[in-house]
Amino acid sequence: MEVIGKKQNRRVYMPELPEVETIRTALESYIVGKNIERVTVGLPRLVKNVSVLTFQQKTQGCTILGIRRRGKYLTLLLSGSVHVMIHLRMTGRLLYMDRLPAMTDHIHIYFRLNKGFLVYHDVRTFGGFWLVPITGMTGIDGYDSLGPDGNSPKFTATYLYWLVQKRKSTIKAVLLDQKVVAGLGNIYVDEALFLAKIRPDEKANVLSLHACKVLHEAINQVLTQGISHGGTTIRDYVNGIGKEGSHQHFLQVYGKEGSPCPRCGHTIQYIKLGGRGTHFCPLCQRRKGR
Repeated sequence: MEVIGKKQNRRVYMPELPEVETIRTALESYIVGKNIERVTVGLPRLVKNVSVLTFQQKTQGCTILGIRRRGKYLTLLLSGSVHVMIHLRMTGRLLYMDRLPAMTDHIHIYFRLNKGFLVYHDVRTFGGFWLVPITGMTGIDGYDSLGPDGNSPKFTATYLYWLVQKRKSTIKAVLLDQKVVAGLGNIYVDEALFLAKIRPDEKANVLSLHACKVLHEAINQVLTQGISHGGTTIRDYVNGIGKEGSHQHFLQVYGKEGSPCPRCGHTIQYIKLGGRGTHFCPLCQRRKGR
């Protein structure tokens, strides 16, 4: 879950790969096979690339055939001529509900299904919905330019090493670049770099092949753990049926500034790196590519 800001009560969190994947799997058994009877849009600007009327006309009457995730995007696979792509941004929630609640101040879009509702709830309203072609490019730059998922077979240690050799920016900046690897954000990058014993402000192009192998393994490990724990809930995140994750109880450095490092006992530090809050142990996270 990506975070921006310093003080805990001011931080803004964005779901990362484990949270979005957990939402996908939670929704799958509830919505796949259901028919969309009606689509209600209460905040038109959340529909990004077509009119609300077109969005409704193209989706109403369709059957939801599946739900797919790539990076931090979700896609509803429909039986019609288009699919629906969704990005939750900071506070978006995509939820299955048996019935709509009486108070719906922050429910801005909902799909009435032949059984139940698929509801989009968003306090800050930074999320987005797009209609996209069933095949080929979507026309959404942030999606079409995505690199491989951090837990994808295409994201290998060799691929990572090949990329970092060309980068003079910090390794954290490289890992946060969605064109390099999709789905990572502040929390899981900080955790992976800690596990790999690499400083987040290390220059990417000094990392050895061995360091990239260790880092690749660490990325896979923290993402797998995050998914197994149902994601990280610090403020807004819940899965597709409203359940919080538990991975926040297993974090090693993220949000632990001022606490002893769980590995060496040194004090965890917090710095701003490229405008992003960053947590690391200055003693056991090494420089110069190990």
